[in-house]
Amino acid sequence: MRGDDMLQEGKIWMGVGDVPVNLLLNQANRHGLIAGASGTGKTVTLKVMAEGFSKAGVPVFMADVKGDVTGMAQAGEDSENIKKRVEKFGLEGFSLEGCPCRFWDMLGGEGIPVRITVSDMGPTLLSRLLGLTEAQEGVLNIVFRVADDKQMLLIDLKDLRAMLNYVAEHAKEYETSYGKVSSQSVGAILRELIAVEDQGGNVFFGEPALNLADWMQCAPNGHGYVNVLNAAKLIQSPQIYAMFLLWMMSEFFETMPEAGDLDKPKFVFFFDEAHLLFNNMPGELLDKIVQVVKLIRSKGIGVYFITQSPSDIPDEVLAQLSNRIQHGLRAYTPAEQKAVKAAAQSFRANPAFSAEEAILELGTGEALVSFLNEEGQPCVVERAKILPPQCLMAAASEECMKAALANQAQLMEKYGTAIDRESAFEVIAEEAQQAADAAKLEEERAALEAERAELERQKAKEEAKAAKEAEKEAARAAKEAEKEAERAAKAAEKQKQDAIKEVTKAAGSILGQIGREASKQIMRGLFGTRK
Repeated sequence: MRGDDMLQEGKIWMGVGDVPVNLLLNQANRHGLIAGASGTGKTVTLKVMAEGFSKAGVPVFMADVKGDVTGMAQAGEDSENIKKRVEKFGLEGFSLEGCPCRFWDMLGGEGIPVRITVSDMGPTLLSRLLGLTEAQEGVLNIVFRVADDKQMLLIDLKDLRAMLNYVAEHAKEYETSYGKVSSQSVGAILRELIAVEDQGGNVFFGEPALNLADWMQCAPNGHGYVNVLNAAKLIQSPQIYAMFLLWMMSEFFETMPEAGDLDKPKFVFFFDEAHLLFNNMPGELLDKIVQVVKLIRSKGIGVYFITQSPSDIPDEVLAQLSNRIQHGLRAYTPAEQKAVKAAAQSFRANPAFSAEEAILELGTGEALVSFLNEEGQPCVVERAKILPPQCLMAAASEECMKAALANQAQLMEKYGTAIDRESAFEVIAEEAQQAADAAKLEEERAALEAERAELERQKAKEEAKAAKEAEKEAARAAKEAEKEAERAAKAAEKQKQDAIKEVTKAAGSILGQIGREASKQIMRGLFGTRK
């Protein structure tokens, strides 16, 4: 078989056993599993499969946990090892080439920023991933409902934090309309948010929010883009990692239309370190994942989990993974031996060998493979050697990464700069400022009223004092007038007495004069006139 025929007739050539093993594209949305112990070749298998999907025009998403998936963008090295494998498989015309890749980052590193809004996550998924109790989830539902009713956008974590405090402060006001909001529940949610913030949630939640349509694109040559999420640091924040992957599946499930049976998937997810999705997973959330995994294939979406052991994945999910590649496992403990037996029993038996024994014997790059046939039935398990990838097995070079990042300038322009538009935080802050301003104005008004009242009181006091002084002055004036009247009366009386005395005196003088004159007349009459 030719190397350039690794994708042919609607199937991806994955490896060779007694017969070639091929993944049928029209069965690829039935999901799958790539499992195996560390160092057994899971990443190489992942790259070979992703290359096949990309060449088939199927966009792919994968998380780069160890930092070596970036090699998908770079042509492989023509090493002696590659030559031996090409010769061993009889790959005539085998060419080394990279895939069209786009690099994304959730924690502010290199790559196109990935953000979603708190509203996009929703209260149910957020509650489950925060590990909230039923009562706390009820409070979070109320917070989201109040935000919707008041048209306050919940974009980032500071919006959610502000909204939680806002609802707590107005708990009495909202109790009759929405239900009881306890300060204890609000406090518990705020504490859980601290853990999310510490893991990078303050970078992950925000705008511009990721439009998943930007992942479902093909390069100009028709090959599907391989969307690589930088998860080297992210894997240290399992809560954020699981939160994002679950949101992504749910978002595709809820927004994509029904597709029916397709010749090939519309999109394929590869979830590395899949056990992180299921550690301490609440039952209700696990039910949600099972539902999504069951139904998302009808939307034309394929989901592939990569993990060390199938036992890392709940049975309800494992039952939905029909295309399986099992690399070698180690069995040093009873639990590991049980896991090996369970993995072997999950395959359709091949009479040519014991699957249980083979799992323990598999070398690096070798695997037990069982894909679905055209009728949707599991094929007999084959012990096969996985083909070498055409891309680089290791991490891409710095030059390759720079070139790839330069080619995604348009998306970087769209998502590169965070936007902090008016949302709940700003609205609540503005309301608080308005309330503070109103309180200040009220305080100033009250102060002015108090000052005016004091002035009025002082004025009244002064007027009363003036009136009292006027009354005293009037009393003094009246008393003085009375005294003056008395003095005037006394003066008039004295004047009268003096006048009488004067009249009496004058009368006496006149009478005396008259008497003297009369006496003279009498005397002259008696004694005659003397000459």
